[in-house]
Amino acid sequence: MAALALAFLCVLPSHASTDRAIKQRVAPVYPELAKRMKVSGLVRVSATVAPDGTVSATKVVSGNHMLSGAAEDAVHKWRFVPADSESTVEVDVNFALAQ
Repeated sequence: MAALALAFLCVLPSHASTDRAIKQRVAPVYPELAKRMKVSGLVRVSATVAPDGTVSATKVVSGNHMLSGAAEDAVHKWRFVPADSESTVEVDVNFALAQ
């Protein structure tokens, strides 16, 4: 039971490669099927960030398809520091199961 709880904690969003700082990250929900199949890895998501810092669109650039939906859903909830214009950033979301 403790190992399963720890698996949820190991779903960690990684860094953003942009000038826009991240104000708030939301951890993805590890897909149950991927967890049972012990699928892990990095999903790279391209996010369009509005001037107010909200994410208006996401698109998976690379990563496992079993994890990509959860990564996109999470990044869509992230908040970035406001800026003068819209920007596109790439962020990495890392899915890791506890050993």
